[in-house]
Amino acid sequence: MTKKIILFSIACFFILCGFVSYFLYSRIFSNNIKKTGELYIETKDSLLDLTKKIAPFLENKNSFYWVATQKKYSDPKAGRYLLEKGMSNNDLINLLRSGNQTPVKVSFNNQDTLEKLADRISEQIESDPKQLLDAFKDLAFLKKNNLNEKSVLGIFIPNTYELYWNTSAEGFRNKMLGEFNQFWNKSRLLKAKKINLTKNEVITLASIVQKETVKKSERPIVAGLYLNRLKKEWPLQADPTIIYSIKQKKGQNYVVKRVLLVDLEIDSPYNTYQRKGLPPSLISMPDITSIDAVLNAEKHNYYYMCANIEKLGFHSFAKTLSQHNRNANKYHRWLNKQGINR
Repeated sequence: MTKKIILFSIACFFILCGFVSYFLYSRIFSNNIKKTGELYIETKDSLLDLTKKIAPFLENKNSFYWVATQKKYSDPKAGRYLLEKGMSNNDLINLLRSGNQTPVKVSFNNQDTLEKLADRISEQIESDPKQLLDAFKDLAFLKKNNLNEKSVLGIFIPNTYELYWNTSAEGFRNKMLGEFNQFWNKSRLLKAKKINLTKNEVITLASIVQKETVKKSERPIVAGLYLNRLKKEWPLQADPTIIYSIKQKKGQNYVVKRVLLVDLEIDSPYNTYQRKGLPPSLISMPDITSIDAVLNAEKHNYYYMCANIEKLGFHSFAKTLSQHNRNANKYHRWLNKQGINR
């Protein structure tokens, strides 16, 4: 009888061990991710914060937390992680512990101000607008790279870039500076030298071209016209610089649909009707097509341009002042007819 009890006890022990082993194995290695998706872990997140965020992906939230504590996983690494359906708690914790996050594609187009750029970027990475603005305007960074709060906008080349979601504001800024320096390869630098402009001057002129026309096919013509004026040491007389000057005084949201004669008297270093040469810095963020339009400007004898009312969005170009005056009179009559006074 005693022998049977011993055997029964041994059998029960092994069965219990089997159940315990199966229970532990299931908690650690069985599938627990029920759907594929993206998980964003912030720098400040604790394990409890992470558990709340990951809960919608889990079949069993408690088993995840239990395995995490058993594996002594308590300090989540910030980032964007792709979770795949069927992952186990063990797979998941190994992924998060490794910090092997998936990059994000960060894109931005032409932003007129650093504030607008900061808002746009903060929608795509962890850093908030204030952190980004502080990084952009950091005096040590600006001094080191011979920049100021106006010209620093020029280092941001509109495009799509691959970054980690938790890239710091300084990291993003430095990445963009690196991309800017890489953009200015030997070929582009040589082209800038041939037109007697520095890369910052090319960016400044490109920003005017960008604002002058939305038609990419026209940009090399417009760039050639401004270069003709610079060679002749004429004032650029670029309306976009007047509009920029007005907005500097009235605010970025002030709408200017028509430049008036009185506007040409505005006291501003960006008034290219009163001052010869390029303005002190760019007036907006130019895209690659505008920059390359300056570097590959069309060679022609145009010195004047005016909006084309027969082909809206384009310009009428002229070689002489008399030709231009005819185009301008036609345009002004059209503006008056449309009731556009400002």
